[in-house]
Amino acid sequence: MKNIKVLGTGCANCKTTLKLIETAAKKKGVEIQLEKIEDIQAIMGYGVMSTPGVVVDGKVVHAGGVPSHDKIEGWL
Repeated sequence: MKNIKVLGTGCANCKTTLKLIETAAKKKGVEIQLEKIEDIQAIMGYGVMSTPGVVVDGKVVHAGGVPSHDKIEGWL
């Protein structure tokens, strides 16, 4: 199971990113543990300065803007 964290303060792009990851995982039949991190200190702890940020299994894989569908599928 992949552990995925979406880092962001609740903006529209953050919510969209969360939804896209959920949808892609369901479509591919991949089991994920999805977590939303909204605490600014926690987000900065990952070194992410522009949101949304995405962390997969402890590694930052994306920061700033909504990731593409292909990029999300690559993480899964």
